This record gives sequence, structure tokens and C-alpha cells, in this order.
Amino acid sequence: MANYYSDHPEIAFHLNHPLMKRIVELKERNYADAATYPDAPVNYDDAIENYKRILDITGDVAANIIEPNSEAVDLEGPHLVDGRMHYASKTYENLDATRKAGLWGVSMPRRYKGLNLPNTVFSMLSEVISAADAGFQNIWSLQSCIDTLYEFGSEEQRQKYIPRVAEGASMSMDLTEPDAGSDLQRVMLKATQDEDGTWRLNGVKRFITNGDSDIHLVLARSEAGTHDGRGLSMFIYDKQNGGVTVRHIENKLGIHGSPTCELVFKNAKAELCGSTRLGLIKYVMALMNGARLGIAAQSVGVEQEAYNEGLAYARERQQFGEKIINFPAVYDMLSRMKAKLDAGRSLLYQTARYVDIYKALEDISRDRKLTPEERQEMKKYSRLADAFTPIAKGMNSEYANQNAYDAISIHGGSGFIMEYKSQRLYRDARIFSIYEGTTQLQVVAAVRYITNGTYLNIIKEMLEQPVADELKPLQDRVRKMVELYEASIEYVKAAGNQDLHDFLARRLYDMTAEIIMSLLILDDATRAPELFKKSAEVYVRAAEEAVIGKAAYVQNFKVEDLDSFKAE
Repeated sequence: MANYYSDHPEIAFHLNHPLMKRIVELKERNYADAATYPDAPVNYDDAIENYKRILDITGDVAANIIEPNSEAVDLEGPHLVDGRMHYASKTYENLDATRKAGLWGVSMPRRYKGLNLPNTVFSMLSEVISAADAGFQNIWSLQSCIDTLYEFGSEEQRQKYIPRVAEGASMSMDLTEPDAGSDLQRVMLKATQDEDGTWRLNGVKRFITNGDSDIHLVLARSEAGTHDGRGLSMFIYDKQNGGVTVRHIENKLGIHGSPTCELVFKNAKAELCGSTRLGLIKYVMALMNGARLGIAAQSVGVEQEAYNEGLAYARERQQFGEKIINFPAVYDMLSRMKAKLDAGRSLLYQTARYVDIYKALEDISRDRKLTPEERQEMKKYSRLADAFTPIAKGMNSEYANQNAYDAISIHGGSGFIMEYKSQRLYRDARIFSIYEGTTQLQVVAAVRYITNGTYLNIIKEMLEQPVADELKPLQDRVRKMVELYEASIEYVKAAGNQDLHDFLARRLYDMTAEIIMSLLILDDATRAPELFKKSAEVYVRAAEEAVIGKAAYVQNFKVEDLDSFKAE
């Protein structure tokens, strides 16, 4: 029987990373829960085995329920009936299966009926579910919104809402409006207070994923007369209270199972989450970083499934009396698909581990004062997570698109036929580099770490890590890429022109990510050559090709050249 976790040992490999010991130690707080909760681990090995059991259950549900339902969900999609959204019929089967398997509230502490899983494991679950159906992964993974309520809500709100999510209540984050897409400072949904202090929400939200969910986190303008981010606050809206209707469900290119709604708020009763005025400045930033890691995991799942589809078809399809997998043009595509998958997955889980350490320390700081060493550790990993998140989301979303494109190419004309899955993966993947911040916005988030030398310092530290003897020639090639990269950064900085800087930022971003992923895959290949040696060979060569070209582009570009690129 198929299993979307155990069929891919590359996922389990990332549970064996040296940082996992520290993550489990912090997350389990010296295994104190074992005295109260029978399912809590008693030591590190027990925790890892528990993670593997949960992943195995998820892999089974994904392969044998969610994936077989995926085509029917894609064809049917959600329905709008009397102002309410109704999922595709098979989506209800998926929800029922994941609830019965206990796969909700997974990141929350056990005292709220959660599973207390680290972000790294949650990302693995997301990847596995996305490989089965990226649209359903959207619905399921939005449970991560509860992390923001847990971090910034009151204890009363935690007690009220978190157990409901652990039992399978759905969530959404209601940010976007017709005139506020990427520019959330323009949000105008109005939040006002009644005389008794009750908050009411009025206005319209658009492009809201899973928009008719049970529990919403809503960005709204609480400060009358303001027009920027400082007037925005975060609110909790409970569907049980009424006051919100669905006006429209978008007819989308892909992820058909995931309803994208336009919502109308009419005196909807809501609760303030945290403090006023911090909605965008603090809470949405936390919410978005979590969501971006979720999209990176979603992207890796589709990268894997696109590779699986391309590989299976190439093994079966014959042309000119031979299986097409033996044609250089085809195995070139497949090898690059696998290399991008392995390198992108490594970047995803490295990012998730950084998030885990700083988030766990942040959580501990709510109960006791951190030691100076712990404060330094939290600061270090918070900075690393902040730097790695935009490249994990941006690059994996692009790789998902590329792998889905190549899967269709391998299928040839059949890939363009709706009966084959590769076309659905292609349609689904297209949104990944758009929502939760386009790739261009990930570049904006990352570029300060490029120009201030943060990534360069990380890369130089990574270059000092030992690799297997047979991989040293590849490491030397990466070292030469780093020289080109550093020279390109210095060239852009020396030009002292903001337009030039912004225009070339994407090339610098790509070079940054390609070098970091080259070093990550070399480390993986050193620790598990049977899994990653081929991908290391392929990925480093592809990165070298890309970095050399981009370095030449950057270092031969002058300010006056910009005129040739401006639209008339």
C-alpha cells in the first residue's frame, strides 16, 4: 500500500539533523509532560519515534484517501449556497479522515489538546498532504493561524479557541481587500466598539483562502482617521456569532478544492487579539512568516509529485523502440527536477529548524526569564529564520512551477490532456509564487540580508563544513561561485543607485539561494550519499551555470542601461 511519507526516505532523513536534539529538548521542556499526558515522549528517541508514527499515519491518509479524492475535488470545487460556502463533497471525506487521525492542532501544547509538534514536523506533514492534494493542504495547514492566537491572544482566548482547532475547527486569515493586496497598509475594514466594549467589524475582504472557516483572524482598522499600518489591529471572529456572509467564490486556475472567498462583514462581533495598533506591524508579520513556511512546504510536496509523475511516465512511455527515460533530453529534465526537489527540501527544513529553536525559546520566555546564553541563542536563530524564510518560500514556489512545467514536457502531448495529473499540478503550482507574498516581495524581504553581508557570512561559515572526499571538487566549484557572488554584491553597492539596486536584486537573490542550496545538498550528500550524491552533482552544476551567468549580467550592467528596460 502506498504511503506518501515512507515511500520517500528523503523526508525522514531530515529528522536526523543534529539540531533536532536541541529542538526536541526545548519543545518538550525536559519531557515534563510525560508525567501528565500518556502520549508525551519520555526522551529524545521516544519523541522522534512519535514524530515518525504521526508522519506514517499522515502518509497513509494522504496516499489512500486524499490523493484518490483529488481529481473529483478538482472537478467539483466548492459551492456558494445562500451566502455560505460548501466544500466539494470529497473534501468533507478528507476533513473527516484527518480529524479521525488526530491531525489537527498539531503545533499546540498538550494542555490545549494539541500534539506539541515542532515546525519541522508540521512542515513535513504539510509536504506530504500537499503531494496528495495542494488545494486540501491549504485548508488543513491554515490551522497554523492558531500559532498567532497562541502567541498574542489572552489565556482566556487560548482556552476558548485552541481546543476547538485541535478537534478540527477550520481557520482563515482575513487580510486582503479589493484595494489592499500586497499593500496591507491600505486595509480599511472598519473595527468599532459598542458602548459595552464589544468590537464590531464592517466592510469587505477579498481573496480569502478558506474564507468561510470556523475561526478567522481578521486585520481591521481600529483607529478612526488613520491611513497607514499603525491604525490596524488583529481580531478574532467566530463564525458561530454570525455577521459574515460569502458574496462570491473565485473561479480559479488551480487549487480548486481550496475556496477563495469574498466576505462581507456586517456588524460582525469580534474579539481583539493582543493590543490595538499592532495588527500589521507585529501580528501579521508573525502570521505571514508562518504562512510563507507553509507555502514552501506546499511547494515541496508538488515538486515531489511532479517528479513522481514525470518519472513514472518516462519509465513506461516508448518512442523509437526505446523507453524515453533513456533519452538524454528526458533524463536531463528528470535529474534537474530531482535535484531541485532535494535542494529545495533541504532549504525548507533548515529554515523550519531555525524557526523551531527561536519559537521554542520565545515560548519558554513567557514562563521564565531566559539566561543570557538562551537570549543570544534566540536572537541568533530568529535572525537566521528571518533571513531564510523568504528564500525558502520564493525558491521552492518557483521550483514547484518549474517541476510541474517539466512534468508536462516529459508527458508531451498527453501532458496537455486533462485526464493526466500533470496538468493539475501545473495549474495548482502557479499560485505558490503569488500568494503570501509574490517572489518579488520575497526578494524585497531578503535583499537587506544580501547587501549587509548576512547571507555572505552564513555562506562562508557553511563553506568551512567538511564534506566527503569525493564531493570536495564540487565544494571547490561552490567556492568559486561565492567569489563571483561577493564581487557582484560589491559592484551593486558601489554603484550607489537605488533603481539599479532594485533592478538587479532578483539576480542577487537567486545567486544567494542557489549557493546556499548547493552547500546544503553537499552536506546532505556527505551524511547520506545513497540518497543525495546524484542530486549534489546535478544541483551544483546547475547552480554554477546560473551563478556564472547572473554574475556576468550584474557586473556588466550600468545605470544608463535601465532606460532600455522601461516600458513606454
